[in-house]
Amino acid sequence: MTRQEVKQRIEKLKKLINYHRYLYHVLDKQEISDAALDSLKHELYKLEQQFPEFITPDSPTQRVAGKPLAGFKKVEHRTPMLSIEDIFSEEELRDWENYLKRLEPGIPLEYFAELKIDGFGISLLYKNGIFHQGSTRGTGKIGEDVTQNLKTIESIPLKLEIHFLGLKPGVKPLLENVKKLIEKGEIDPVRNRISNGVEIRGEVYISVKDFERLNEKLAKRGEKTFANPRNLAAGSIRQLDPKLAASRPLKFLAYALVTDLGQKKHSQEHQILRALGFKTDEGRECEDLGEVVKFWNEVAEKREKLPFQIDGVVVNVNDNEIFQKLGVVGKSPRGVRAFKFSPKQATTILEDVKFQVGRTGAVTPVAVLKPVVVSGVKISRATLHNEDEIKRLGVKIGDTVIVGRAGDVIPDVIQALPELRTGKEEEIRFPKICPACGTKLIKSEGEVIWRCPNPKCPARKREYFYHFVSGGAFDIIGLGQKIIDKLLDAGLISDPADLFKLEIGDIIHLESLPRRKPKAFLRGFAEKSAQNLISAIQAKKKITLARFIYSLGIGQVGEETAIDLASRFGCLTRLSNASKEELEKILDIGPEVSESIYNWFRQKRNQKLIDDLLKVGVKILLPEKVSKKLIGKTFVLTGSLETMTREEAKEKIRQWGGEISESVSKKTDYVLVGKEPGLKYQIAKKLGVKTINEEQFLRMLK
Repeated sequence: MTRQEVKQRIEKLKKLINYHRYLYHVLDKQEISDAALDSLKHELYKLEQQFPEFITPDSPTQRVAGKPLAGFKKVEHRTPMLSIEDIFSEEELRDWENYLKRLEPGIPLEYFAELKIDGFGISLLYKNGIFHQGSTRGTGKIGEDVTQNLKTIESIPLKLEIHFLGLKPGVKPLLENVKKLIEKGEIDPVRNRISNGVEIRGEVYISVKDFERLNEKLAKRGEKTFANPRNLAAGSIRQLDPKLAASRPLKFLAYALVTDLGQKKHSQEHQILRALGFKTDEGRECEDLGEVVKFWNEVAEKREKLPFQIDGVVVNVNDNEIFQKLGVVGKSPRGVRAFKFSPKQATTILEDVKFQVGRTGAVTPVAVLKPVVVSGVKISRATLHNEDEIKRLGVKIGDTVIVGRAGDVIPDVIQALPELRTGKEEEIRFPKICPACGTKLIKSEGEVIWRCPNPKCPARKREYFYHFVSGGAFDIIGLGQKIIDKLLDAGLISDPADLFKLEIGDIIHLESLPRRKPKAFLRGFAEKSAQNLISAIQAKKKITLARFIYSLGIGQVGEETAIDLASRFGCLTRLSNASKEELEKILDIGPEVSESIYNWFRQKRNQKLIDDLLKVGVKILLPEKVSKKLIGKTFVLTGSLETMTREEAKEKIRQWGGEISESVSKKTDYVLVGKEPGLKYQIAKKLGVKTINEEQFLRMLK
């Protein structure tokens, strides 16, 4: 064959192989045997080896795993991967709808219900129609780049192509223009709609049968087996050797199209995703909640017969414009709920109750259970939440109890079975004094939680140290909970500033220290290990303001709130002097959170904590502040910008004191509109919110 003929043959082979990939992974059909498909792939591989200049990133041969990675790069999600709030009953489902109707009176509500697959959440980005990057959910804003591992999954297309097979009526017109662009030779099927690529989200999973087969193989080889399919999927993607991911029968199911390709409803997104080459759940359009409940019941009946594990049904407000209008509260969109199945349950004996003290002083009762397997996981501990919950359950030590995993995640004591009592059971007595330090516990008015008020409580201190060195705070690599425990037990640290005073000589000969209590000493560090630990601690003396605020452990201040506080006030002095009224002006900070922040900075022990950290050389890196002229102004961005990315624009808004929101409401001050804006632009026009273009935005900054 001539070079031109080879090139044509390669393109035809790629197209044919991708067609059969679509049939198998999306439509569950097969027109040729596996052996025949393997033969086509082999021919393609041989031709590409002979003519490597014709190898492209979207070729089926490029799924071959490469060398192990040194580590995962961090990826910032352009649109946050938000969580979904759970509900567990029809009553809660009705309450949710009533809540939406109170927020937006008169809006028509119809729903789309789909299976909630129990997999590992992933975001895929395609640029110029080619698979460019895959990332994990991570914190919701920052994930990890796992592209190489995801490339090994056959059900993830390496190139976006339009397939009209299996589409429902009404969807085809949405894709006709995209089809025309492809036929004209445009490699990017959405170039005229969005310049930043196409983003798709879904779940990586493994079928139940494949999971069982793999566990059998591992057991025969004497290797550790996996507790459940989700753990296997997550573990396969979050490891550094792509060959391991390639060796496991992982699959991908898409559930959301982030990019605006003209879809008006969430149900249309599923059809478009299928047309682009992704397996999706068919789901069902529901005119009202009655149909949602009917679908939920049908799914519950066939749950065990499904090829993959699910833990409920996701219920979306189907109209995308209404969905956007409803907005977001905290980290969850208002227009979607996860209607979970009742947690899988088992009975066991409650052998004892321990009382744990958290970093804020909250005392939590923890049930010590006779080990039992629930949802494929062996558990020996479960939460009893608080004193009121113990009274409601009427549970005693020695009782036979029903335990489950709330939302299939958190072990939970659901019910006591008093009919099985022998008379030897004991009442659970909630302590009146702290089990760690002996201080009298307190309970604030309106709260159900007892707290230890002693800031020097050793249990509180231990939990606070764990928080201080965690990933969202100082992120001291190598300084885990076990080492923190050893340092505390050896008396080498009593407050966070002590960490930065440690020297190699302090920890290298710790085995020679006398024991104050059993196990309250360090086994000792080799010189190299000691040096590595000290270096890791010293390397973290420089920290951003947002991370520093989070590290302080202020009640109800998470990572997102810390970022908002850093952006608004710009330095620790302004934040510490802020009034409650100033704090409440920040988006998503209400009276309770502002009270917590305000009171924290007015306690002398907390002021000393900050002073001590600064004295040992901790340097707070302040966000660049250009001006205060945008303080109090809330911006929403839509469409692509010419002179900067949307993230760069957001950073400028924060630097000038403004705030960013992901949804448009009547409280929005400006909607910054770029090229090819999405639904947010339409919502802004309907609500009468002021819209500005990029040129007007830049003039505001002059």
